[in-house]
Order: sequence, then structure tokens, then C-alpha cells
Amino acid sequence: MKITIIGAGSVRFSLQLIGDIAKTENLAGSLVSLMDINEEKLEAIYVLAQKYVEDLGASLKLEKTMDMSQALEGTDFVIHSAAPSYPDRYDLITQIGEKHGYYRGIDSQEFNMVSTYSYILCSYPDLKLSSEIAELMEKLSPQAYLLQTANPVFEATQFVSQSTGVKVIGFCHGFSGVFGAFHTLGLNPEEVDWQVAGVNHGIWLNRFLYRGENAYPLLDKWIEEESQHWQPENPWDVQLSPAVIDMYKFYGMLPIGDTCRNGSWKYNYNLETKKKWYGKFGGIDNEVERPRFHESLRKEKQKLLDLAEEVRRNSEVDLFQAYPEIFTRDKMSGEQHIPFINGISGGPEARLILNLQNRGVISGIPDDVVVEIPVIVSKDNIQPEKLDPDVTERTKNMYLMPRILRMRWALEAYTTGDKRVLEEILVRDPRTKSFEQVKAVLEEIMSLPINEEIARYFGYK
Repeated sequence: MKITIIGAGSVRFSLQLIGDIAKTENLAGSLVSLMDINEEKLEAIYVLAQKYVEDLGASLKLEKTMDMSQALEGTDFVIHSAAPSYPDRYDLITQIGEKHGYYRGIDSQEFNMVSTYSYILCSYPDLKLSSEIAELMEKLSPQAYLLQTANPVFEATQFVSQSTGVKVIGFCHGFSGVFGAFHTLGLNPEEVDWQVAGVNHGIWLNRFLYRGENAYPLLDKWIEEESQHWQPENPWDVQLSPAVIDMYKFYGMLPIGDTCRNGSWKYNYNLETKKKWYGKFGGIDNEVERPRFHESLRKEKQKLLDLAEEVRRNSEVDLFQAYPEIFTRDKMSGEQHIPFINGISGGPEARLILNLQNRGVISGIPDDVVVEIPVIVSKDNIQPEKLDPDVTERTKNMYLMPRILRMRWALEAYTTGDKRVLEEILVRDPRTKSFEQVKAVLEEIMSLPINEEIARYFGYK
């Protein structure tokens, strides 16, 4: 089969996927097509991937291309991980937003605080790219699956599913926060019966049984006796933060992964507030930790570019010693893409947490809305699990539905090109003090040379 990775220049992620493919016996002999518009990064990933596959002794064929049509021609699976607006564009427009009184930028929105991909309220560059990929797939590989991995997973998967005939599934690893919670509570994951459900970056632990018994009393006991001692190990460590506990007490189910980062303004007014609710780092979504993270991404990419150059000069380089965080002989990455491809193609069935249209799984949520739910993937079949119990009504009404509305607002702006939609979204923002403020910040953002296409689209030029 042919597996295509769009945005292969996101070097770490692509190498992890290639390692997973190489370690999956049923996928031996597959062609992996690496596509990116950044030639330097594409060359680096190709060199490192070839070396990785060779050192694993795997039977895989690799190709590289900057031509999306070539990458999509006759493919069976498309893993879309390209992020055209992240992180450099995001950093710039965040600065402009803060200048006009929008802390953390205009894209930090209630129930969508994980804003590093929203980009001018409607994710224009990201949705456009997902749309272009889907349209080409309809022509060149109509039976292929699109594995939407690039953010915004919710908006992009929703848009493609409702506007094309492509088989699109959204992928995210945020659900793995459950294992952090199990670890903190001292529970053996093998003995926990669990489900999560909601929307991407907004999922909840609806079922939580330990050795057949309701495990929420164990969480309550930990909150009463131990939670005051909790400290984050790093800025991403928020799974049992005060914000999570507060949301659990209000909504009746534990928020998982990035869900608490997408809470209300209660947790996000400023850095001091963030530190109160997310611990000493204030989480990752603040003016200190986010720039540090972006810089670490740049350094890591440079490190991998340098490693690729070293491999070109010396084929005896030991990848496993040079970068053991990425290159492993036996360990799988933990990403769900290759277990999905393996399962849907006839390999072992897999229980995964995926994003697809609701179709009655979460009651009260429209059938066409993309939700994140547990599914069983087997040959040519994706079977959602029955939720037991359902998500609480308060969670649906006061968290999920507002988040769904924000998704619909973003798609309304993107599909119509009506700048009044952008203005209305900002008018409803609690940081807005006047309509003049709304117009001023949008006009300055749209005046950036990098936003010339977007400015024309929305009638600013």
C-alpha cells in the first residue's frame, strides 16, 4: 500500500510514524511518500528516514516530493500534519492582539484557549490546506482515508467531512492524559475500564471503573487528602491541576488532556491567574512558556537537520544513540495512526480514540458534528463504542455546545469570507471594550504582508 505524509518536514513526528510503520509486520513492503514544501526539511527527513528504516532492517520503500499531486496519486492513506500558520505567524499576531488589549491574542477564545492554531479566528491557512488536500484526494485517490492530524483537528475534520466525500478521521493524542491520572492515583491501567468522549481538546472521562467498581471515589479521596501537594513537573503537566479538579467538581466528570486548557476565562485572565489554576508554570499557554516551547521546537528541528547532514557525511552514525527520544528499535511511538492503518487494513483490531461524525453516539449533540469518542477499528470497519454512561448534561450544555458554536463560527467565517463574522466573534469577547478596538486589531493584523491573501479574502484589500 501507499502511505502519504503531508507536512513531512515536521521532522520528529514524521520519523516517529516511519518507525511505527517499519515495526509493523503487516505493513512491510509499503511505499511511504514524504511531501513538504520546505526542501531543506524534506531532504533531511528523507535522509534520516532511509537510515532509520535501513537500521531497523525493515522492508519499506520511501519517496520524497514537493508535488502534492504526486504524493496523493493512488495513495491509500494520507496523514496530514502540515501546519502553515504555526508557530511563527502565531507569535506575531499574538503580539499585535496583546497590543490592542487581547491577552494572548485574539485567537485565545473561551472554550478554545488552545489557540496556537486558530489564526485570525477561523484558521484560514489550515482549513484552506485541508480543503486542497481533500479536493485532490477526490480526484487522485478517492478511496483513501485522510488522517487529519494538523490542528485545528476539530474544525478541519468537521469542514472536510461536511463539504467533501473524503473519508476523514481526526487524530489527537490528548486522550493519553487518562494514563497520567491513573498513574497519580496509583491505578494499574490494565485494570481500569475507561471511556472518554466530547470534542477534540474537550473530552471527559465518562466511564471510570477500577476492578469493576466505580473509581471516582478514589479520585475524590485523592482530592481530599493529596491534591494540595500536587505540583506540575513541566508546563504541559496539568492533568490533575486545580483547574481540572475545579472543572470536575462543576461538570461531574474529569476533563482529560487539553480539555482544562480550553476552560473558561476563570482560569486564564492573566499569568497570575494561570499559575493559581495550572501550577507554578501557569501551564503552557502563557507569555513565558509558549515562546520557550516554540524556541525549543526550532532548536530540535535544527538538531535534526544537523543530524541529517552528519548522516550524509558518515553512514555509520548510530541514530539510536544520537537521538534515542525518537529513534528506537522496538518501542512504538504511542501515536494512533499506524494502529489505525494496520487495523483497517486487516491487521489486529485496535481500540482507539478518534474524531468522526457523532451519528447518535453522544446524545443531544447533532449527528453531523465531529466528536472524539472510543472506537474499535477492524478490517474495513470503524465501530464506535456505546457510551456508558453518557456525558453529563451540564457538560454538554455548558462546555460542549459552546465549543461547537465556536467551531461553527469559524467555519462560517471561512466559508463566507465575510469579515463581519470575524468582527462579531470579537465583539462577543469579554476583553472587547469597543467596536473600534475590534476594527483596529483586525485591520492591523490584516495589514501584515504575510496575511495579504487572507486580507483580500475578507475584503480588507
